[in-house]
This record gives sequence, structure tokens and C-alpha cells, in this order.
Amino acid sequence: MNIFNVIALFGGLALFLYGMKLMGNSLKEGSSGTLKVVMEKVTNNPVKAFFLGVIVTAVIQSSTATIVITSGLVTAGIISLRQSLGIIVGANVGTTVTGQIIRLLDVNAEGGSILKFFTPSTLAPLALIAGIILIMFLKFKKSDNIGNVCMGFGILFTGLMNMTAAVSSLTEGGLIENIFSSLGDNPLLGYLAGAGVAFVLQSSSASIGILQAFSMAGEIPFKTVYIILVGIYLGDCVTTAIVCSIGAKAESKRVGIINILYNLSKTVLVIVGVTIFHKIGTLDNLWDASQTAGTIANANSVFNLSCALLLLPLVSVFEKLSYVIVKDDTTTKGKYSEKLNALSPVFFDTPALALRSIYDVLRTMLEASIINIDKAMNLIYDYRPGIAAEIEKEEDNIDQMTDAASSYMLKLNPHLKDELHIKIIDQYYKDVTEFERLGDHAVNLMESAEQLSKDGNGLTEEAKKELDILRRLIGRILENASLAFVKRDVVAARHIEPMEEVVDDLVNSLHDNHIARLRDGKCKVNSGIIFLDILTNIERISDICSNIGVATIARANPGAETLAHSYISSLHQGNDKDYNMEYSKIHSEFYNMFKENDNTEAANTKA
Repeated sequence: MNIFNVIALFGGLALFLYGMKLMGNSLKEGSSGTLKVVMEKVTNNPVKAFFLGVIVTAVIQSSTATIVITSGLVTAGIISLRQSLGIIVGANVGTTVTGQIIRLLDVNAEGGSILKFFTPSTLAPLALIAGIILIMFLKFKKSDNIGNVCMGFGILFTGLMNMTAAVSSLTEGGLIENIFSSLGDNPLLGYLAGAGVAFVLQSSSASIGILQAFSMAGEIPFKTVYIILVGIYLGDCVTTAIVCSIGAKAESKRVGIINILYNLSKTVLVIVGVTIFHKIGTLDNLWDASQTAGTIANANSVFNLSCALLLLPLVSVFEKLSYVIVKDDTTTKGKYSEKLNALSPVFFDTPALALRSIYDVLRTMLEASIINIDKAMNLIYDYRPGIAAEIEKEEDNIDQMTDAASSYMLKLNPHLKDELHIKIIDQYYKDVTEFERLGDHAVNLMESAEQLSKDGNGLTEEAKKELDILRRLIGRILENASLAFVKRDVVAARHIEPMEEVVDDLVNSLHDNHIARLRDGKCKVNSGIIFLDILTNIERISDICSNIGVATIARANPGAETLAHSYISSLHQGNDKDYNMEYSKIHSEFYNMFKENDNTEAANTKA
């Protein structure tokens, strides 16, 4: 043994850990778009939740990630703490899949046997070749993501092989055997060693993988393997609990506590069970027998499956204990607290889920702003102080959501690597400002209505009828803006601009008519000024909707940056036949209403 062997060992370990992280992150990134939808559908049936936890963890290769995501969904109120119990147990079983993959180290193919393709020495370079081809030469949706999964798989096994080769040289003089034998003779020391390694590496899969690699180069007896395994279970769950506590919400902490309670119970069951079987002689042939990567993977799977079957009926006890250990939050819940709680830092490692949480908040902001605008318009015709108070209260909620979403996006931004995710957050940065401005204009309209009520000089009937025509069009624009954002409906987004232009035309016409009424003395000066303010706010609302539509169109098309700047000017220059036809149609429809209103007024005047 020399310093170069040690360097080679740690170099192999570095490759192994990086490969596992790259593969796990890429799998998680590729699947997280549908992950939240799947996990939201979990039922109160713990067995179904258990299988969901197994499948999700097997896909993303990390029980920590599964449990952390679950804690975020619980905090957001998307699933209940009770619904999360089965997922937690399933996640602990699902993580054994990694060990079963690493057992390929045991494959021993002779000559030209087909099994040669399944040996790490063949799989690793094949995976690396496939990965680099996907990343550098093939360009399709998710090609980089799939390529990174392949690269991670290849690097993982390259690191394992390097570790195994380095450890083989350390077996001279029986060093490895002596170390692991002493751990087996001193169960407490073995338990702490397993817990310490898992805590430092923050992964039970990686810790067990290292144990499997060492088993290929030295004799590790079962009495050592089992006690290290139960130590690893504890070390990993402590790390998970710490990560779950980042959000500082009681429900999130409880998920981490339940995972600790479950793993503590699991370690007790394994230790008691193995001790009993050893005492009665069932394990005599296995106790001092050297273990391989495959038998270690099997032992890990058997321990986890057995404990899951025994403890799954008792998870409600862990839930009750979590309420005793973690007290409820003292903060007062607001109207949209669940939406705001979903903006959790635990989702930073799964950006698709973080973006989904932002989307939910923005959608709520948009809906609240549109409702406020409708209420404010009603106040112009019939002012009610109670409705005005509702608008002001909801505006405070909109401002709170704006601050929370903006702050969360700033913190999330450094975690985004995928081009699509960057494009999405660029749209959200624009939309959060626009939605807040919609809310502000609703308040402006409410204040105009309040002023009209205080002055006691409401709008003339003619002005109200003209305003009603404009209101119908602005309602249609808001409906299309909502569809554009909520459904990412590009067709609805394209409908906005021609309507926005007609709004500008109508505002100009209403402005001219109102000036004429002021000149003829049909309208008071104060109410006239307020009416012009109302028109200005409505025009700006239509401008904001135009911006929302453009942001949606830009996200759906390549070259979004240049499109956002050129789209509007191109339409206004008359270069789009569809736009020209739609503008003419809407213009005719609403100006016909306008003319009918003028004719009715003229007939009433003559009468």
C-alpha cells in the first residue's frame, strides 16, 4: 500500500459520487414535470402511497429527494401528512434499486458470453459513448437530459471499477479484512461508521455502493455488513430531516421526523431480528461468510421490504408522535397561505416543481386581479363601500403574492440549468409585474368610483352606456389574457392585440364624445375628469393584457427575445392578414354598438 493507491481510491470514489449525482439529478429533472401531478393523486390508502414512493424513488434514484419533495407538497397543502406516510415507507424501499444495479459488479462473463455486455467494464464505456452522442450530436427534446443520465451511469461504474482496483492493492497484509472484522466484532462502532458515512455523503445508496465496492476487494463478513447497513439507514434519514427543515414549516419538519422514527424502528427491527436468528443458529453459515456486491444488495432489499411490511400498518403511530415532537406553527394563516407555502426552498433541486409552484401563485394573482377589476367596474355604476373594502383587502393579498413570488424566483434562478426552465422563468418575471399592475388599476377604478359617489355627481346615462360597450370588450380581452397564461393558449394570445387596438379606438371616441358633453354643459367638470381617468385605466389594462399575450407567444416560439420586440410593430404595420381581418371584424362589431347607442340617444333627445 502507498500514497498512490490512496489517491486512486479517492479518485474512484469521486467519480462514483459524481456519476451517481449526475444520473440521479438528470433522472429527477427529466421526470419532475409529471412528478408533482402523479404525487398529487395519491390517496389515503397507505398501500397505494407505498407503491408510489417505491416507483418515484426508483425513477429519481434518491429517497432523500422523494421525501423532500413530499415534505414540500405537504407544506403546500397539496397532500396531507397522513397521505405522505406510505410514500415515506415506499421511498426507503425504492432506494434499494440502486444497490441492485451496482450488483452488476458480480457479473462474471466467460469469453464471448452475452453476459459480457452486462459487466461494468463493458456497460460503462457503452453508456459513456451513448451519452456523448446524445449530448453533442443529437438534438431533440430531452436529448441532453437522457445523455446526462447515460454519462452519469458510465461515470458511476467507472468510479466503482477504479475504487475496486485501488482497494485490491490495499488488501495486502489483510488491512481491509482487519478493519471490517473489527467493525463486526464491535457492533456499536460499525453502526456509527455506517451512520457517519451516510450522513457525510447524504446518500444511503452511495454509502451502500461504497460498501459493495469494498466487498469486491476484501472479505467482509455478514456480521459486519448488517450492522453497517442499519447505521447507514439512520445517517441518511437524519440528513433528510435536516433538508426537510429548511422550509421551517411544522408540516415539513414532521415529514422529516416521521422518516427518522421509521428508520429508527427499522434499525431496531433489523438488529433484533438478526440477533434472534443468529442465536437460534439460522445464520451460522452466513455470519462469518464473505459477502459480495450482490448479497449486500439482497440483504439491503430484504431488510427494507421486511420492515416495510411490518411497520406500514403502524405509520399512524409515527404521525401522532410527530405532532407531539413538532408543535404547530404560531403564524396566522392568510387567504392564500397554502399557495405561498408551496414556494418552498426544498423544490430548488427539482426546478419543474418550483416553477409549478410559482405558476400556481401567478395564476391566483391573475384571477384575483381580474375579479377585482370586475368588482371595481360595478362600483362605477353602483358604489358600495363593502365591495370597495373587499377590493382593497384583495389588493393587499396580491401585493403579498407579488413579493413572495418575486423573491422566490430570484432565489430559484441560480438553480436553473435547462433552457426551457430559463425561458419559463423569463416569462414569469414579466407576468408577475403585469399581474400586480392589473391589481393596481382595479384599485384606481375603485377610487374613481368612490370619488364619483362622494361628489354626488355620477356619470351621465350616455357616458355609462358608452362605458358599458368598452367594458364588454375589456372583459373579452381579460378572458383571452387568462387563457393565454393559464392554458398557454397561443391562439387566445393572438386574439388580444386586435382587440387592444379597438380599445384604443373606442377610448379615443369616448374621450371626444365626453369633451363634447362637457362643452355642451351636459356633464360636470369634476365627474368629467374622473371619467377620463377611468378611460385611461381601462386603456392601460388592455395594454397589460397585450404584454401578457406577447410573453405567452414569445415563450412558445424560438427566438423569443427578438419576437417580443418585433411582434407588435409588425402587426401594426399591416403585415399580418389574419390580424387585419380580426381587427376589422372587432372594430365593426363594437362600433356598430357605439352607433346604435348614438342613434338611441339622438331619438331620445328628439322625443
